[in-house]
Amino acid sequence: MAATAGWQPPQTQPDFADILKEQETFGTGRGEDAADQINTWFDELMLQSGLGISPSMMVALCACSAMTFGGAIFVWQENLLTTAVAGLVGFMLPVIFTIMARTRRQDKMTSQIPAMLEELARAAKTGRSVEQSMAMVAADTPDPLGAELKLATGRVEMGIPLKDALRDLPRRTGLMTLGLMCMTLVVQQQTGGDLVTVLERLSRTVRDRLLFMGRLRAATAASRATAILMIVLPPAVLAFFVYRKPTYMDELLSSAWGRNSTILAICLEIVGALWVLRILKDSERS
Repeated sequence: MAATAGWQPPQTQPDFADILKEQETFGTGRGEDAADQINTWFDELMLQSGLGISPSMMVALCACSAMTFGGAIFVWQENLLTTAVAGLVGFMLPVIFTIMARTRRQDKMTSQIPAMLEELARAAKTGRSVEQSMAMVAADTPDPLGAELKLATGRVEMGIPLKDALRDLPRRTGLMTLGLMCMTLVVQQQTGGDLVTVLERLSRTVRDRLLFMGRLRAATAASRATAILMIVLPPAVLAFFVYRKPTYMDELLSSAWGRNSTILAICLEIVGALWVLRILKDSERS
């Protein structure tokens, strides 16, 4: 990160602290029931993806995608079951794209954290306050991490206390490391202590974790590829048979046994895919 020439400390403007607009959400964040948990997860997904799309807009995109895919399959097959499956796939595609965008964004921010912490420690060594150090580092850090830091420091400039300004940073990014950093800064501001040493140790810990995760991904690459193949292979085989014989689904669904078997296979495929993805996600967290 380049040194900031002519940097000026942030000027607090309390009069503007009340004009901040709350982010649109579907969930309450309290996890009162399953529906609220799903809505909260969806809100956080849109927030952490960095796409700048509201949850309601994403739902509209999902609905348009579902109608497009379902309509195309209905015109081709004129079968209600395949139309419903295509509509479900179309509805999920924008969500899958958003999950991939969030993963890429989080990976990039994670790789930026060690250098950011080191610069924050260097800024603290010069005797600057926590707010001044954060503002200087935010100005030097490239996006996407820099954008989140600028948002937090911008709230400080508008008169919001540092503790409240940093409160949303872990939720907006979904990164536990930034949550630990925010807690460290708030505690240091309230109680004092050797902030430089803590930040340097935290930076080394993050670098060691990144190195470990890279080795873990390399060691489990074959297993992850096999798991993904198990998810993709059944729909690919079905698509191949339908392509070779367009009346394949009509013949399969002409009997009650065929319809029940198809519905059961779709349910098992969805459950299996969610199970495998959960295992892969848990393995990356360990």
